[in-house]
Amino acid sequence: MDISSLYNISSGVIREAAENTGVSGKQTETQSDMFASILNSAIDNLNETNAYISDAENEKIKLALGQTDNTHDLTIAMQKASEAIQYTVAVRDKFLEAYKEIMNMQI
Repeated sequence: MDISSLYNISSGVIREAAENTGVSGKQTETQSDMFASILNSAIDNLNETNAYISDAENEKIKLALGQTDNTHDLTIAMQKASEAIQYTVAVRDKFLEAYKEIMNMQI
C-alpha cells in the first residue's frame, strides 16, 4: 500500500506512518542498526534463559540441602527454565532453517 499520496494530509497518524516507511525521504533505521537490535535481543533472550536455568538449579540445591521445604518454587523455576529452553531451541532451529535457505539461493 502506497501512502505517499496521503502524506500532505494533516493527520498525525498518516504523517507518522509515512515517516516510518521512509516515504518522507528519511529512513528511521539503517540495516546495520536493525541487525544490531535483533542480535542484542537474541543475546538478552539467551541471558534470560541462563538466568532461569540458574534459578532452577539453585532451587534444586536448596531442596537437596534441606534449606527449603517448598516444592512449589522448585516446580515453577523448573517449568520456567524448561519453557525458556524450548523457546531458545525453536528460535535456533528457525535461524538455522533461514541460514540454510539463504545458502541454497542461486545468485
